[in-house]
Amino acid sequence: MQSFELTRGFINTLKDAIKQEERDVVLKMIDDLRAADIAEVSAELESDEAQYLYSLLDRETSAEAITEMEEDDREELLKELPSEFIAREFINNMDSDDAADVLSELSDELQVEILQKIPDIEQAGDIADLLAHDEDTAGGLMATELIRVNINWNLTTCLREMRKQAENVDEIYYVYAVDDNNIFKGTVTLKNLLLASGHTKIKSLYEPDIITVLVDTPAPEVANIMEKYNLVAIPVIDNIGRLKGRITIDDIVDVIRDEAEKDYQLMSGISEDIDSSDNVWTLTRARIPWLIVALFGGILGSLVISQFTGELSLFPQVAIFIPMITAMGGNVGIQSSAIIVQGLANNSLGLESTSKKLMKELGVAVLNGLALSSMIFFYNYFYTHSFALTISVSVALFTVIVFASIFGTIVPLFLNRIKIDPALATGPFITTVDDIIGVLIYLSIGRYLFTVMH
Repeated sequence: MQSFELTRGFINTLKDAIKQEERDVVLKMIDDLRAADIAEVSAELESDEAQYLYSLLDRETSAEAITEMEEDDREELLKELPSEFIAREFINNMDSDDAADVLSELSDELQVEILQKIPDIEQAGDIADLLAHDEDTAGGLMATELIRVNINWNLTTCLREMRKQAENVDEIYYVYAVDDNNIFKGTVTLKNLLLASGHTKIKSLYEPDIITVLVDTPAPEVANIMEKYNLVAIPVIDNIGRLKGRITIDDIVDVIRDEAEKDYQLMSGISEDIDSSDNVWTLTRARIPWLIVALFGGILGSLVISQFTGELSLFPQVAIFIPMITAMGGNVGIQSSAIIVQGLANNSLGLESTSKKLMKELGVAVLNGLALSSMIFFYNYFYTHSFALTISVSVALFTVIVFASIFGTIVPLFLNRIKIDPALATGPFITTVDDIIGVLIYLSIGRYLFTVMH
């Protein structure tokens, strides 16, 4: 089956069918669509049109499609629906982790109202427990639906209980073994279950050395653990070892995407998590802090230049290369900081000491500096008529590249050490500081060399 490609023609035809309440036409148009496709389609519809569309779907499909919708589109749709309809048609048919994610976007009052109207009381209780956890922790990510077997059961009892539990689990990655107190002991493989006899006890089949995470483990740390050990699911336990739930790979993909988006925004000088659909005030509030920093950085840069107005009036050709010096310093700083931030994010830096990282970046900076300063030296030597300018630009460019590289390495390492997101080190902050220092270095070297050589 090919992937679905949404077109304006499809939406217009669907809107017309919904307007005319042509139920059979609408069902035929969406019959072959997956839940993610239906979510994409519903985002293009008006609220009342989306309600009509979802009313035609079976409960499982509609619940899955709702979870696939973008947060803003989903919130817009749900606020128009009765709480009883949301509870019965959507939340009651979702996995507990998805249901908790959806409810967490709603007001506290609406959360309580919906929870009270979920037909399955046990399901409502599981969702309420998940809502109590921070959404950026393992407890906030986990689902309570899993296959749980007691180590004291024999295989016959185990299989009977697994059949009962499987009704509420969409994907079975592992079978989790616990004792009488629900203390997690390990996992049982399908191979062991198939090869064992009916009277074999689970305690002789389970594998004990299984990686787990605590309910309060930060979500990015969970993602790093699952990536490192190539896990498709990981059990979540509390502080005394009781099995509380499991986190699956699809939840971790969302975490990785969200972290990447957040880091990209921080690196771009956006101070809070925003979306293109946010209002003008929210977008402005998120962008303006670092723009103010850049503005004051520009003022400081102009003050630095003002201290060299005498030299610039005597040797105006020096000013020609100020943009190049600042641009190179900013680019080098961003490159260095981006490498460090990436390494810190995916733990690829390992146990290298800070001094080793600095020496590595220094080596790169020296090589790049020599190459680039040599290029600009030969350019100026043949195309300008001032040897002092030729030397000044080359020496300054080399110095600025080395400084920017070291600065771009130190800042994210320092921020990470004091538990601040190192992504803040990239973007406007690095470029602003490198611009100011780069101009100061260039003009100071130029002043000295022009004085000596003239």
